[in-house]
Amino acid sequence: MPVVSSESMLALKRRARRINRALAEKYPYAHAELDFTNPFELLVATVLSAQTTDVTVNQVTKVLFARYPDARSLAEADPQDLELILKPTGFFRAKSRNVIALCARLVDDYNGEVPGRLEDLVTLPGVGRKTANVVLGNGFGIPGVSVDTHFARLANRFGWTRSDDPVQIERDVTELFEPRDWTMLSHRVIFHGRRVCHARRPACGACPVANWCPSYGMGETDPVKAAKLLKYELAPGNEALLEQLLAETHRAAEIRMESQKRTP
Repeated sequence: MPVVSSESMLALKRRARRINRALAEKYPYAHAELDFTNPFELLVATVLSAQTTDVTVNQVTKVLFARYPDARSLAEADPQDLELILKPTGFFRAKSRNVIALCARLVDDYNGEVPGRLEDLVTLPGVGRKTANVVLGNGFGIPGVSVDTHFARLANRFGWTRSDDPVQIERDVTELFEPRDWTMLSHRVIFHGRRVCHARRPACGACPVANWCPSYGMGETDPVKAAKLLKYELAPGNEALLEQLLAETHRAAEIRMESQKRTP
């Protein structure tokens, strides 16, 4: 397992877990930002989320699942009709083929139900370990680390790994945390990557884990300037939304959806 300079594994674990605690304090409302009501909807939404935003996927799946509510109906969907619905997500032809093939496999091999094992999920069309862990963690309550681009970036910046390979990153990170923490850790790190620790210009001066981050200083360190880089509910002008999220963490997903409807 790679470490930062001469940091021991014990020291790395302690620092990693301190970061997780700080992120938990900062984002007590962290949650899966894809809208779903069951494992099937989550699986399809996660497959569609590649190379697009969760906001776009949520807009599309609202229409998609109203028309095709289960695996059988999607497996039998007209490809051209499906492409029209999925077009806003990008790569819509490939995604349409994947979704139809995915649902056909669910119908043929799993009676239309989503399997609850990683080894089964990763055999499905369009499903890799990241998607499988998202579904297991959020749809079945089975712990997993979901390595998307945000998680991979921050895991490297935090010194939890030195790998760019998602599978290796997952292995490195799971060595540092108890399984019970894996799913929520994924949400918190991804939240932080979207709001503070941006790819091009991280807001280091407004970062709640700056004291434990070996990459501090690669972004804007001035607190006033850094605050202007924050996004979503942390962005200037969104104080009321943040206050509501902190006061009603149990309604975080619902509050987020309501705020997105109000956004022009």
